[in-house]
Amino acid sequence: MKKQVGLWIDHERAFIVSLVDGSEQIIIMPSDVESHIKALGGSRTASPYGPQDIAAEKKLERKRKQHLHKFYQKIISTCKDAQQIFVFGPGAAKSELEKEINKLKELHGKIVGIESSDKMTEGQIIARVKNYFKEKK
Repeated sequence: MKKQVGLWIDHERAFIVSLVDGSEQIIIMPSDVESHIKALGGSRTASPYGPQDIAAEKKLERKRKQHLHKFYQKIISTCKDAQQIFVFGPGAAKSELEKEINKLKELHGKIVGIESSDKMTEGQIIARVKNYFKEKK
């Protein structure tokens, strides 16, 4: 039983298409990660030219990175038994996910391709995954 997984990913959601012996399974996983938000309020230092709201912005960015890490770990848990993984998507999320996957010994080297792509419909994603693995045979 050969399992091939295609992942379309951005920071908002992931479409996971698993191909196992001719059948397909689709999982849509929302990230629940907040987009970059400017911190409201905050405090000023006593000096007139000191930092303003820097601590709050760093805290929000650190929180966002932690949420993304959890999102990537959820995706990886669905791909643990895959023999081949194809990752594609519009932004930086695909390379961030690749780094997380390559940290794990059991998945290291299973990524067979990474491509940039635009936003796609669910049907287009499924077709792209099927065509990619058909071309790789």
